[in-house]
Amino acid sequence: MNKTYVSGALSGFIGGIIGAYVLGHADLHNILPQAAAATAQDIVSASRIRLLDATGRARAELAMSPDGGPGLFFYDSRGRNRLVLGLYSPAESEYPFVVLNDTHQAAAGIFRLFGAQETPVVVLKNKGADRSVFGLNPVSTDPFLVNYSAERNKTEVFGSF
Repeated sequence: MNKTYVSGALSGFIGGIIGAYVLGHADLHNILPQAAAATAQDIVSASRIRLLDATGRARAELAMSPDGGPGLFFYDSRGRNRLVLGLYSPAESEYPFVVLNDTHQAAAGIFRLFGAQETPVVVLKNKGADRSVFGLNPVSTDPFLVNYSAERNKTEVFGSF
């Protein structure tokens, strides 16, 4: 019984050394391809993804806007929001838009879809006030142009808006 116990312990020890050597020098991706595939990630889920510059300042962000629409927000080197690409909230039919903001972070130009026929509209602004609106009427799809004076009075109009 003593010889059997010693030979069993010795063969177990030698087997352990050989197993450790094989695992240490083997290509595990070829031996266990399913384990390698299981760790690969095809989807990243997050409520916000932020792109930082070399100084750690946020320069772009993919996030939900406060009103519930997804957007891609771009910031200048001073942290001001200068460009937004996104969708309006579900309450505004989730129409796509592009907004160009001035240095005061007020919209200076908006390109968006609008109305039941999803017609395109361009709004040019100055200091938060509409100055020119050009697009296709959401009901008739006829083109229109409306300009506003600095006092916010309508001037030069063609089409129906």
